Amino acid sequence: MSKTLLYGATKIDETNRAYAPAESLAQFQWKNRVFVVFADRDNSRAARQENHLLADRSALDERDLVVLKVSGAGVRSLFGAADGLDGEAIRRDLEAPDVGEFAAFLVGKDGTVKLKASEPITNGELFAIIDSMPMRATESLKPSK
Repeated sequence: MSKTLLYGATKIDETNRAYAPAESLAQFQWKNRVFVVFADRDNSRAARQENHLLADRSALDERDLVVLKVSGAGVRSLFGAADGLDGEAIRRDLEAPDVGEFAAFLVGKDGTVKLKASEPITNGELFAIIDSMPMRATESLKPSK
């Protein structure tokens, strides 16, 4: 299983595309974290990932998470509000695999990729990554919404 955790770099090279905000997801920057699943609709790994995520909607909401599924050029929101998104632009910005292949990406509120996974990730793993982020630590100190 391949997971690349991009969060936690001690020095960010702003010329590196891995740390550049995803233009195609700009509507979410500073408001939401975005979890993007790439796969065709009949992909068993994508179905497993969706089931994991949607089993705990209150935790998704608490972490300001929007969940998107990109199939081909189409984008569907699985959780949270999302309008006018271009699947091809998202695929290009995130340097996602070819159409039909499974991949999952976590994009932080700053618009940069925090995690790339080639296999489904559990909610526990995902929430641990999010909860370890400095911005999330600050949010958890504020009174509930």
